Amino acid sequence: MGRNRTAVLVDFGGVITSSVLQAFTDFGASLGGDPRLPLDLLSRDQPSRTLLVDHECGRIDAESFERGFAERLRAHGADVPAEGLTVRMQAGMSIDQDMLTLLDDLRAAGRPVALVSNSFGTGTYDGIDLAAVADVVVISSEVGIRKPSRRIYAIACERLGIDPEEAVMIDDLQQNLDGAARLGIGGVLHTSAADTRRQLAEGFRITA
Repeated sequence: MGRNRTAVLVDFGGVITSSVLQAFTDFGASLGGDPRLPLDLLSRDQPSRTLLVDHECGRIDAESFERGFAERLRAHGADVPAEGLTVRMQAGMSIDQDMLTLLDDLRAAGRPVALVSNSFGTGTYDGIDLAAVADVVVISSEVGIRKPSRRIYAIACERLGIDPEEAVMIDDLQQNLDGAARLGIGGVLHTSAADTRRQLAEGFRITA
């Protein structure tokens, strides 16, 4: 990691938490059919993708997303109630305490941190004080832009008072790192707290 990088942008779901993809797969398995159905619909079914994008950008609320996505699931053979759908989809996710420690170490070393997260459903951030985790919090539904749009990363850098070339983005999805890279932001593809720490240790002067 280059020494000119002084700040960190970090994803929430799948980085500060355990895997979103695994949680959605576990939810799919609980429906009794193909465990991949929820993820397949969100990635390949155009009505489902439109619902997701509109929700992440704040154009529709969680309840509207739940009603629409429950209809798409029912259309593909999974009879699910709409109410509380996003909570159930995220039930398998948990906070990664090692990642919280890493972010604490970065901030203690004078490295500012911005949380950059695509919002999803209700209760996503329950149980965690985001202001205690990051110096700046940028949530897609609040700014009307979602990753991997370059603008959401630019907003985070502006709020930190840095140039994009000074930042590194930590995300578990390559497409989001690609979006950040278009602004000159470095990337760390997150697989575990230990691996991410190792990649940041020298350049950010924290313990590996």
